[in-house]
Amino acid sequence: MVVAYVLVKANTGRAEELLDEIATIDGVVNAHIVAGDVDLIAKVDVDTPADVKEIVTAPIQNRRGVEDTETYISM
Repeated sequence: MVVAYVLVKANTGRAEELLDEIATIDGVVNAHIVAGDVDLIAKVDVDTPADVKEIVTAPIQNRRGVEDTETYISM
């Protein structure tokens, strides 16, 4: 099991919409709007590091309204 946290910076006014979209992606177990340098944090729980990459690169990074992401894999 691999747990990762994906920090998402959203375009202005898109955080609520992105929260709803990201929360429904397979492998995302929680997603929250946060205050600070990023707008959303999503917790990902998958089988392998490659699965983390698959979730972050297409379903999250390529989503309209996502400005930037950072991913942290839990040790």
